[in-house]
Amino acid sequence: MRDYCKGRQSNGRAGFDRVLMAVAATFLTVSATAAFAQSDAPRSTPADLAIDAAIPRPEPANVPPPTASDFKMETTATVPDPTKTTEKALETKPAETAAAPAAVKKDDTATPPAAAAPPVVEPATEPVKAASNVAPADQPVADKLKEMLGAKASKYFDRKGERAAVEKFYITREYAPVWTQTGALTASAKGVMARLKDAAADGLNAADYPVPDLAAATSPDSLADAELKLTASMLDYARQAQSGRMHWSQVSADILYPDHPTDPAEVLANVTTAKDASAALEGYNPPHKLYRELKKKLAELRGQGEGPVVQIADGPVLKYTPARGKKQPEIVVDDPRVPQLRAKLGIAENPDDTKYDAKVAEAVRKFQDGADLKATGVLDDRTVKAINSPKRDRAIDTVIVNMERWRWLPRQLGAPSLGDAYVILNVPDYTLRVMQNGAPVWTTRVVTGKPGNHATPLLTETMKFITVNPTWNVPPSIIYNEYLPALQQDPTVLQRMGLRLERNRDGSIHISQPPGERNALGRIRFNFPNKFLVYQHDTPDKHLFAKEERAFSHGCMRVQNPDQYAATLLGITLPNGRYTPEKIRSMYGQSEIDIKFPTPVPVHITYQTAFVDDAGKLQLRKDVYGRDAALQSILRGGKGKDLENVVARSQPSYSRPPGSSLPSNVAFNSDYGSSGPSFFDRLFGPRTPPPPPPRVQRPRRTVPR
Repeated sequence: MRDYCKGRQSNGRAGFDRVLMAVAATFLTVSATAAFAQSDAPRSTPADLAIDAAIPRPEPANVPPPTASDFKMETTATVPDPTKTTEKALETKPAETAAAPAAVKKDDTATPPAAAAPPVVEPATEPVKAASNVAPADQPVADKLKEMLGAKASKYFDRKGERAAVEKFYITREYAPVWTQTGALTASAKGVMARLKDAAADGLNAADYPVPDLAAATSPDSLADAELKLTASMLDYARQAQSGRMHWSQVSADILYPDHPTDPAEVLANVTTAKDASAALEGYNPPHKLYRELKKKLAELRGQGEGPVVQIADGPVLKYTPARGKKQPEIVVDDPRVPQLRAKLGIAENPDDTKYDAKVAEAVRKFQDGADLKATGVLDDRTVKAINSPKRDRAIDTVIVNMERWRWLPRQLGAPSLGDAYVILNVPDYTLRVMQNGAPVWTTRVVTGKPGNHATPLLTETMKFITVNPTWNVPPSIIYNEYLPALQQDPTVLQRMGLRLERNRDGSIHISQPPGERNALGRIRFNFPNKFLVYQHDTPDKHLFAKEERAFSHGCMRVQNPDQYAATLLGITLPNGRYTPEKIRSMYGQSEIDIKFPTPVPVHITYQTAFVDDAGKLQLRKDVYGRDAALQSILRGGKGKDLENVVARSQPSYSRPPGSSLPSNVAFNSDYGSSGPSFFDRLFGPRTPPPPPPRVQRPRRTVPR
């Protein structure tokens, strides 16, 4: 019984211990929670977790939680006899009774284990903004540029491609101005402005490229406005210097050159990063030797050197007052512009004298008289403007329009793989040259088209082959305008001329002449397929080559020495063939022979009424087709400023003229019974069809057996 009671007593003490441990664990947990609650931020960093791990936690007792029976057992064990409960408890349990509260009090008042102070949590900061590349002094201008390009870009750039390129250019710069820095002009700006002001040196009109007064701009608004205006003028200059002030189609429908427009993004990058912005901008003018020679002659005709054009600055009115007896003495004004004025007006005496004297006033009066100004001898604003305007006369105007036409030609004239070989024919000079490595290797005379409807077209194409013993396929224009009227009068005229008459299924008529010595094309035809259906060829009529003016053909070009021409071309394209004029002549016969070029040779049909010959002398030729007059009219009228006008590319008309018909008794050599080959195919062979689209290989499906 005692052992049983002893066991119950032992179990009761264990239960009481569990109660004390549970209370202590709860107290420590609440204290720790309150301490951590004082922190403003969640403790999630590695430092916070390390602090948490350092705080001591009560070890959990490996016993079950206390129950109500534990409290009953403690009471029973302490007071076994109910009749002596109070007394016995006081006698036998004083130490326990006192000890238990003391333990609880000790736990309640004791200082918790030392713990690290809660960490200082730094407040969250804004994400760091990338440093701006725009100088602080330029930031207001950059802000204005961004605003203007966003809302008013079309005011400065009316071409969509240019507008997009400019916007992208300034975005990559964070809208920092390129022509000014902290309000001062950059070296690039000075170079661009100098080139624009000197546009007349390249036959252009400086008024088409206005230069804003960046030096006078002070506010962000005015600086941003001037920035965009200078950018627009620079792009206009580059575009017109490279491609021309007008598209060639605005002059005539029988001109066809490959377009080579500028890339605005390339212009912006090139000019703004160049060491010499002026030279970079000038580089958009034609690089050809003949163009550069014309530019030099233009400066000579204007009485200028090769340097920039001297401009008389604006200033006060200058007036010379001669002496009139003793009452009115001579009045001579002193002005720093007078030396430049003396140089402009050709006054060699005292070139550095700054006095506006009688001699200078007389030179000004003579200039005014020749410039349709009131001849007063007074240097006013109108006179200054007239003096600064480029000198004009027939020779100067002719040089300028020829410089303009050079802008239409490709920048690369020759075939690089053939030593830059090419053929260039000058219609007003009636000459043809074969060029290689920048020098002429062969020259001959040619006969070109008559003025009017038979004018030889201007074009760039590639010669792909020559034909020995060609068939002459009569052009439809000659058939309907000349041969059908002749057949009305004499139905046998074609037979007597050795021509073949054939009818196609569509009712059109084809006339041809077989190869032979009487053939209108002679013995050789030089083929460069083109929409105008023209070519170069031999001729049985050699006497026309003796004339100075040789515009007699229907548009094709007759070559004086075709065998030498063929040998020269074949020596370039087929050097191993060892073609000579004698070998070419040995091939003459009754059957067509085509000799194809492995590499086509570029052919340029040009209209040069002004050029510099091999001796360095300026040569002027008659405007046989009136192309100079048409171009000058457009340039003076300002119609050529926009190069994006609709391009009129007319095709040859093969429609039958009204009233054209064959007499009933005309004999046909053959009747195709179907629409025969086109006139183009008869001339240059069938067109090469485009390659078929690649065949898509689809995976095969395997069908189980």
